[in-house]
Amino acid sequence: MLKTIVVAARDRERLAEITALATRFGLDMLLARMGLASRSGDAPPPDLPRRTRQALEALGPTYVKLGQILATRADLLPEHWVTEFAALHSSAPTLPFEALRPRLEDALGEAPETAFARFDPVPLAAASMAQVHRATLQDGTDVVVKIRRPGIRKAMQADLRLITHLAGIVEASSMEARRFQPQALVGQLLDTVLEELDFTNEGRNADRLRADLADNPAIVIPAIHWRYSSESVLVMDYIAGLPPRDGDSLRAAGIDPAAIADLGAALVLDMVLVNGRFHGDPHPGNLLCLPGDRLALLDLGLIGHVSARRQQQFLTFILSLRAGDARTLADTLLDWSRDSAPDPTGVLAAAEQLVARHGSGPLVLGKMVADFFPLLRREGLVLPPDLALIFKALITMDGVLSAIQPGFDLSAALQKARGRLVLNRLASAQSPEKAVALALEAARLAEDAPRLLRALTRRLEDSREPPAPLTDQGALTAAKWLGGAMLAAALIMSASLFLN
Repeated sequence: MLKTIVVAARDRERLAEITALATRFGLDMLLARMGLASRSGDAPPPDLPRRTRQALEALGPTYVKLGQILATRADLLPEHWVTEFAALHSSAPTLPFEALRPRLEDALGEAPETAFARFDPVPLAAASMAQVHRATLQDGTDVVVKIRRPGIRKAMQADLRLITHLAGIVEASSMEARRFQPQALVGQLLDTVLEELDFTNEGRNADRLRADLADNPAIVIPAIHWRYSSESVLVMDYIAGLPPRDGDSLRAAGIDPAAIADLGAALVLDMVLVNGRFHGDPHPGNLLCLPGDRLALLDLGLIGHVSARRQQQFLTFILSLRAGDARTLADTLLDWSRDSAPDPTGVLAAAEQLVARHGSGPLVLGKMVADFFPLLRREGLVLPPDLALIFKALITMDGVLSAIQPGFDLSAALQKARGRLVLNRLASAQSPEKAVALALEAARLAEDAPRLLRALTRRLEDSREPPAPLTDQGALTAAKWLGGAMLAAALIMSASLFLN
């Protein structure tokens, strides 16, 4: 309680804002339903997911980021919640440039009118965290200048304190909400927000991805102009192109949608399965199609990382699905969900269903996932956050490519990526002995014995009784916890202030 009082007292003004928004969007009903308010007879409104999404948008960038993270967790949330959270955006009203001028001049060490050959005070775009302006360097290079909004760091840090404290309350208060691992989700939020607040991280992400993809001239990543950049200002090349929204627009501009689809598929699979570093949100707004059937990546604030072990696991998942090997598929799912202690029999049955529906013919990732995530929820399986982000990136890119090239088949690209992954792992070996060991490891993965050994080891290591599968009602209740949990902090903490 003392900790709650301290947190509440420090951020009392923000708590008042959150409380007002909870009432404005009718989420006090949700809080009562969860047992966190006095009202108990009111049912939540039928449009509760939409109201929650609107409230998160109104609360600002920290809560938008939280919702965007939850949008990657279709293994936890029902589809209608995921759909709403996926629609979250971070747009915001533009600010007069004079409100941003002091920050920009501090970063540049001089006025923008002298630092640049040309600077446009009319914003090109605005988001909740930053505003973007066009400019031209003294050498004639067209650039965009991304400027962090004043006061945004302080506001987001206050939100992070509240959310972090609430996560502990939620995890301690509800067994069903505990399955969602609220503190782990908040840890992911902390990492994401703190990284994106420092624009030098986005600049380094761009440099690293450019180096990763240097052998592919069809992939364009804007150059960062470090002389003008800092923690709060990022200057990068301006790139003109068309977002990949439909094939007709691309063809009208002389760009081949089929070539872009092949390029995009190879790109995302190389990032995930070969390089181990990938764009976390490759939606059409973050992609540009360029003349010569090239593709540019923008907005590199969210970058995912994949270990060699996770690459192998993910590829095993896809290939076992394509091969109709339900047992290997089930073993992979159990490895991913070890902390949630699922029932192996139920997982095998789920894997068999997945194989029966998607184990032959073209792999349509969107359709497979539409079956896959409900099966995860039914069996109580919880994906690690890094895997959830991988699935989200692949699903997003698959949707983009299917929109510009109907009938696009990701499975062919996956087969090609398998070979590149093996070659990459062998090439990275530091000694002949290690190369041999890696080759032997790859060979053993094709045999059945390791699968049996892993399954036996897992059962010997884990003596816990498997929990009962999560019911549909349980999933709904848990979704309600997450949907309103961040807003519940205000009511809990505000009450503590007045009680003392």
